[in-house]
Amino acid sequence: MAVSGQRRRPVVALYERIADAVHDGTYPPGSTLPSEPKLAAELGVSRPALREALLLLQEDGLLTVRRGVGRTVNDRPPRRGFEHVQPLEELIGAGTPLRVRALLRTVEEPTDFTTQHLLAPARAELRFWESVLAGEGTAAALSHEWAAADELLDRVHPEFARALRATEGRTARGPAASMLSVLLGASRETALTAHSGITATLLGRRRGDQLGRPADTPAVLVTQVVRVGETPVLAAKHMLPTGAPALPVLQSH
Repeated sequence: MAVSGQRRRPVVALYERIADAVHDGTYPPGSTLPSEPKLAAELGVSRPALREALLLLQEDGLLTVRRGVGRTVNDRPPRRGFEHVQPLEELIGAGTPLRVRALLRTVEEPTDFTTQHLLAPARAELRFWESVLAGEGTAAALSHEWAAADELLDRVHPEFARALRATEGRTARGPAASMLSVLLGASRETALTAHSGITATLLGRRRGDQLGRPADTPAVLVTQVVRVGETPVLAAKHMLPTGAPALPVLQSH
C-alpha cells in the first residue's frame, strides 16, 4: 500500500496495527479474524474505518474473505511494508524470494542518472550497490542501487542512514540484502512512495557476462525512484533478461 507524505491517515495507522498483529502472531497464518463488531470493539475504532482498513489488507494480500468463514489470514502473508514498494527479489520471486549476491558495495560520485533522479550535487558521495538476483542456480536480474547522500538521509530518513551504515562490512559474513530491502526495514514509521519506468533494451557485453547471457540477449530495464515525501532517497536500475521470472506490472495513467 503506497502512502504519500509523512502524516498517515487514521485508516493507515489502523492498517498497520492489524498488519503488526498478523506478523507478531496475534492473528497467525490460517486463523480467522474476529467478527467486525468484535474486532472494532477490541481495537476501539469505528466499523467504517475498520472495514476500509480490512479491505486494504485484503487487497495487499494479508487477508482472504472466505464464504461462510469470514476473513482469514493468508498462509503466506506478505512481509509488512507497502504494496507498491517491494524489493525486486520478492516481487519476481513467485512466493520464494530470490537470493541476493553482492557484486560491489562502494561509494561513488554522482552519474547523470543519479544527478537526475537523486538530485545529487556534483561532489556528493553516494553509496552504490551492484547485485545479482538468482533463483535455482540461474541469474535472474542485475540490480544497481544508489542511496542519497548521507547528509540528506540524516535529515529526511535517519533510520535508513543508520541501517546503511550498519550493513558496512557484513557482506562477507552472511547473506547479502538489496538496498531497497534495507530501506523498507528501516521505514516502519516512515511513509514511502515510489515510481518506476520500464523500457526494452539489450544486455550488452558487461551485463551479459555478469548474468551469464549473450550480449545481444533482449532485456527489460526497470528504473525506480523511492521518496520520503518529495525527497528522493533511493534510485535503482534493474536489468531482467529474457527468461527471467515474470515481473507483475501495474500500469497507471
